[in-house]
Amino acid sequence: MPQRTWFITGVNSGFGRELTQQLLDRGDRVIGTVRDRAKVADLLERHPDAFHAEVLDLTDTAAIHEVIDRAFTEAGRVDVVISNAGYGLFGAAEELSGAQVEHIVATNLTGPIHLIRGALPHLRKQGHGRIIQISSYGGQVAFPGNSLYHATKWGIEGFAESVAQEVAPFGIGVTIVEPGGARTEFRYGSAQVADLLPAYDNTPAHGFLAMLDPANGLAPGDPARMAARIIESADHDSAPLRIVLGSQALHVTLETLRTRIADFETQHELAASTDHLPGD
Repeated sequence: MPQRTWFITGVNSGFGRELTQQLLDRGDRVIGTVRDRAKVADLLERHPDAFHAEVLDLTDTAAIHEVIDRAFTEAGRVDVVISNAGYGLFGAAEELSGAQVEHIVATNLTGPIHLIRGALPHLRKQGHGRIIQISSYGGQVAFPGNSLYHATKWGIEGFAESVAQEVAPFGIGVTIVEPGGARTEFRYGSAQVADLLPAYDNTPAHGFLAMLDPANGLAPGDPARMAARIIESADHDSAPLRIVLGSQALHVTLETLRTRIADFETQHELAASTDHLPGD
């Protein structure tokens, strides 16, 4: 396969770092965004010709467009754009501060929206390309104590699914990746927790505390294997709309969707009762 160029946000850790390392090892080029270039100094040293790091904060809309424009201009072409950067925020809805709400929405939702919007004119001009949005199985299911994280993931999935239909005529494919829990910094390092209220102690809203403690067992997902499957998805000519990574994630997603469909199936009479009737 000829060398390809990838643009990936959030390459300093987690899936972004693993994707970048695997792509560089196989001979591709990567333009990666970080908050701190020092976090990827080793990659810059080992791959001076194939890896370029851009400093980017996804809450800065103007900077997003500047960086994506520069990436396409200087690289000549970008074959795959991976919107990966994001973080987790845990706590009951009323425990979260206004600043926490605004920041996670800007980072996990509006930032990726602007990133994809900024890439589309370039990909359309190329006449080909792939957009991969890293979401979560939390974009299909919801757990207590994760309300704002779910809000961003459900939101970005709706955006990406709509965009996929809009840009298919231009040879641009869109894939939403829904990983389950993985052994990355996302869960065991970068996750943020609200100021917890005693009122929610011993309720489902604080169930996430056990999950964040490695002493209770590590997440089942292997970041290296997950990254490899993401790369493989871009190697296929046809872009799958969604891929779920992790058997536990798939099981929970299917169980949730079956329950949701069963609930909808009971509502035929209710739904029909609100239709306008001829002659009314």
